[in-house]
Formats: sequence, structure tokens, C-alpha cells
Amino acid sequence: MDSKAPKALLKAQKLANLLDTAVKLPIIPIRIGLDSIVGLIPGAGDALMLLVSLRIVWLGKSLGMPSALVAQMVKNSAIDFGLGFVPFIGDIVDVFYKANQKNVRLMEKWWISENKADVDAQTQKKLTEWEEKLERQ
Repeated sequence: MDSKAPKALLKAQKLANLLDTAVKLPIIPIRIGLDSIVGLIPGAGDALMLLVSLRIVWLGKSLGMPSALVAQMVKNSAIDFGLGFVPFIGDIVDVFYKANQKNVRLMEKWWISENKADVDAQTQKKLTEWEEKLERQ
């Protein structure tokens, strides 16, 4: 029994971090990613980031996520894309509306709910091993 996160979920997590939280801004406690930076390029930047964001949606779909959750992910990406077209305000809002992180959280919650019994059993096994190791010391 090994309930490690699937490669598609791990790829989505890395991509979402790169797009939404890769860079910590100096002085202020806010993290931004490529989405916020490339999104500053009017039109083309937002379109490019939408395509990359849809890669995360595709990874979720490839895992077998229900169509309702995939639709929610598309909606999150579309909102992020739409916000980018509002000059200046859209760029500021984009820093805080992290669609890619939201989509990965949907993927994580779904995957955990689908694999809860295995994850719980593996967690219990690891806890028992850790407790036995402590007792031996």
C-alpha cells in the first residue's frame, strides 16, 4: 500500500507555485509568480498565462476528476483571465486572486477524498513505526 500523490498532481502543484507564488516581494509579505509578472503585458500576457493555467486543468482532468470540479477549475482560470483585462486594477487583483493555487487545492481535496482510506492507513502505519522507534530509544 503506497498512497503517494500521483505525478499529475505533483506537476500541477509545482506549476501553480511557479505561476502564483514563486517570488516573495521585498518588504511586504506578498508572494507573486509568473502569472502576475507576465500578466503585465497587455492582452498577450494574460492569454499566455491562461494557456498555462489550462495545463493545470488538463492535469486534473487526466487524473479523472469529476466534470463539475473540472468546470470549476475552468471557471477559476477564466475569472483570472478576465480580471487581467481591467487595466491596472486587474494587475493588482491578479496578485491576490491565485486561480492556479485554487485549482490545485480542488485537485488535492478531490484526490484525498478519493484515497482517504489508503492515506489514513499509511499515516497510521507511519505513526506506529515512529512511536515504536521512540520506545526503543
